[in-house]
Amino acid sequence: MRIDDLAFQVGWSRRRLWSRFRSQIGCSPKRAAKLVRFNPAAHHLAMGTSAARVAPEGGYSDQSHLHREVRAFTGVTPAILAGDPGLAVDGTAWAGQGPFVQDRRP
Repeated sequence: MRIDDLAFQVGWSRRRLWSRFRSQIGCSPKRAAKLVRFNPAAHHLAMGTSAARVAPEGGYSDQSHLHREVRAFTGVTPAILAGDPGLAVDGTAWAGQGPFVQDRRP
């Protein structure tokens, strides 16, 4: 959802929405949306899903877009993030969720 549309729906100006969001959440709405998109992508990278697959299925425009966000949020490359055992431990919980699930119907 666009920020302007959300502001209109709640009856606030864009500036007020950003201010209230930042005071309650601690970051801007745009950064929060990026983090929401990044979280499952990071887990899928750690589970061994290729960055080439994670990028389009995770809502990134291309693999370099994913690479830039991984570097911005973690300071490491997707390859290094993929080797993080702390994220990979959630493989069982993440295996059946999100846009990365393959259709298993016969």
